[in-house]
Amino acid sequence: MKTIPVLSSLAIATALSNSLYAEVKPNPLFADGAVLQRGQPVPVWGTARDGEKVTVEIDKQKVSTTAADGKWSLTLKPLKEGGPLTMNITGDNSVTLTNLLVGEVWVCSGQSNMQFALAKAHNAKEEGPKANYPKIRMFKVKNSSATKPLAETLGRWVECSPQIVNRFSAVGYFFARDIHQKLGVPVGIIQTTWGGTPAQAWTSLEGFGTDPELKEYVDSATKRLASYDADITTYASNLEEFNSKTKEWNETVGKTYAETMKSWEEATAQAKKDGQPLPEKPAPSSPQPKAPPNPNGGPSDPTCLYNGMVAPIIPYGIKGVIWYQGESNENKPKQYRTLFPAVIADWRTRWKQGDFPFLFVQIAPHCSQPPEIREAQFLTLAKVKNTAMAVTTDVGDAMDIHPNHKEPVGQRLALAARALAYGEPIEYSGPLYDSMTAKDGQITLNFKHVGGGLVAKDGELKGFMIAGEDKKFIPAKAKITGSSIVVSAEGVVDPKSVHYGWEKVPDVNLFNQEGLPASPFRTDVD
Repeated sequence: MKTIPVLSSLAIATALSNSLYAEVKPNPLFADGAVLQRGQPVPVWGTARDGEKVTVEIDKQKVSTTAADGKWSLTLKPLKEGGPLTMNITGDNSVTLTNLLVGEVWVCSGQSNMQFALAKAHNAKEEGPKANYPKIRMFKVKNSSATKPLAETLGRWVECSPQIVNRFSAVGYFFARDIHQKLGVPVGIIQTTWGGTPAQAWTSLEGFGTDPELKEYVDSATKRLASYDADITTYASNLEEFNSKTKEWNETVGKTYAETMKSWEEATAQAKKDGQPLPEKPAPSSPQPKAPPNPNGGPSDPTCLYNGMVAPIIPYGIKGVIWYQGESNENKPKQYRTLFPAVIADWRTRWKQGDFPFLFVQIAPHCSQPPEIREAQFLTLAKVKNTAMAVTTDVGDAMDIHPNHKEPVGQRLALAARALAYGEPIEYSGPLYDSMTAKDGQITLNFKHVGGGLVAKDGELKGFMIAGEDKKFIPAKAKITGSSIVVSAEGVVDPKSVHYGWEKVPDVNLFNQEGLPASPFRTDVD
């Protein structure tokens, strides 16, 4: 990116003397190598001197605006896929952006399973060397927590190559690769992810609305916001004081305490070996200093990641969002039924680009993840239009919250994008429970997304449980009958409800002929 001054020296001196001069700068998303969304209006924005005329030129378009309050923004007419293009941004100075492509842009967001780098994927050694796709590019948003929405983020557009792809989000890469190969157009991925973060951190204050279920997040964010201006003025000095006290504590109390702890650990190990009572754990002679709370909150605080990592990329032109998150909300799965749809609605409202596709991953099997969190995601499909869910019952790891089979996840999200975003007439989801009827001691289950037909993979159907009025669920026999499944069990004369895969680690095998797994479900949703 080149910055070229175009003012005379006298004009510059005059502007500086009046403290009015500021270079025209585009938002950091608009940089060399960027991918712009095709086929829809393209917002472009940045900073400049108040009253400065700013002109953007690209592909025979020339659009101007006037900066106000140090900011400028304008909208280009839709661009056709292709490139490379050059964008010239001119005001008191000139900025030239090169090697721009026009294609499909997707936001890739969530927590650690979306952040999970290709280098750690099970097939990274095979796939990495093949990843020579210069028309796939990724912009990784800097991890930032903020109490107030940030105007900018740090990051750069990087071309996909075998040398760099291992740093990409594995899910994001496999998704982009499949879209690029199918459509034959450039693909841009804006990765905004932070491991171990809950959905409320990715929601704006207004996004929680007035729903009483989400009031705790509104109250938390509002309280932090109310004290922000006062807290930020004293934070630096408080932090300096904390660091000083910590250094002093480490050199005095801490050193002695470390020696005491070492002796206690040795004594504890010996006591366990001898079968004797364990010694009492010692405490330091004075408590360790506590760090002052950061006025900008942390990555788990309500609104803080929206403000720090989503607000700065809005309203960049996008096609849609792929999302992998929910593990950090497993302790309140029923609330997630309200919270997750609120996140989707919030982002769509803020972007002002319509109800763009929001494609998400259902939480993979793991010993810490209750079935209710998957149910909350499943129920979101019926609540929120233009959404799709990639089921992962067959690619989880009971003992690792970060399963390394990421290619099927990216592929399934790409199938959903091809259907919802690009109108391809394909089956993009595994079977989803729709309705049931009970008759003659059996329950017949009906499904959406049957595709070419229901399939029991590797043997008879498993994972089905059935119960009568007493709600005592027992293993059931299940058989495929056309596009339905009939479920029954000896001893359950008048069945009322069925569960499928209703475990932290489901052992299930219902698929459609397209090879896509069915979502776990229960017919007695409370």
